[in-house]
Amino acid sequence: MSTARTTVRSETARDTDAEALDRGLPHVADPGDVAPKDAREISRLFFERLSTLEEGTHDHQYARNTLIELNLALVRFAASRFRNRADQMEDIVQVGTIGLIKAIDRFDLSREVEFATFAVPYIVGEIKRFFRDTSWAVHVPRRLQELRIDLAKASDLLAQRLDRAPTTAELAAHLGISEEEAVEGIIASNGYSAGSIDLPSDESAEHTSAPLAERIGGVDPELEITENVQALKPLLDALDPRERQILQMRFGDELTQAEIGAELGISQMHVSRLLTRITARLRAGLLVED
Repeated sequence: MSTARTTVRSETARDTDAEALDRGLPHVADPGDVAPKDAREISRLFFERLSTLEEGTHDHQYARNTLIELNLALVRFAASRFRNRADQMEDIVQVGTIGLIKAIDRFDLSREVEFATFAVPYIVGEIKRFFRDTSWAVHVPRRLQELRIDLAKASDLLAQRLDRAPTTAELAAHLGISEEEAVEGIIASNGYSAGSIDLPSDESAEHTSAPLAERIGGVDPELEITENVQALKPLLDALDPRERQILQMRFGDELTQAEIGAELGISQMHVSRLLTRITARLRAGLLVED
């Protein structure tokens, strides 16, 4: 192993070298500067030692951390596949490192597989999960996120085979799911991306059109009143003439209870009891309608 290409040191002059040798491991001064070929050889030594160490001990932590630093090049390699997302590259590398750590924790030398071959799928998988969980404009369950991908693949495949866009029933049959599930996935896919309501509603027009936000109406408070009136009509029709008269005098003519009592020849207290009973019946009727 060339000393020009690696930072592995065998001297025992420094305490760090002595400590590493006591652990049965070479001291790696700067793992990030180790050449890929040497990193593979050194990683094997550390994996052999890691398998014999008790988790949580200082030695185990040293070996594990060194393996992470030695193999960060794998994360950068996997992240390079997503160069079109340069604005997220820092996050991609961080997430990829999580995948690398999972691979280190699960790697077994007895499988006789190169660590790079084993680790890259973990790293790429973690990055893809990151995109799946953060790229959606509207949060939807992971099941529907995965179903969207399956539907997109099935749609492309069937479109080529049928020479037309597949129907929902054909998509469902191809994926072995119900039509209701397919519809749910198609609807959920609308949440993948969203446009701003401040953008022009028609970008193809010669003159910039008004943004969509200016065309969206607000909540009309009169609508609730209209609904309540329509719901009350059959309930009012069910009242006897005297009860309707009392309601008209109180809420239509806006007479006081004393004035209503004088008009009908009954006491103000009696008017109050009648109004309470009538309005309670109407309120209960509205609740039943709801």
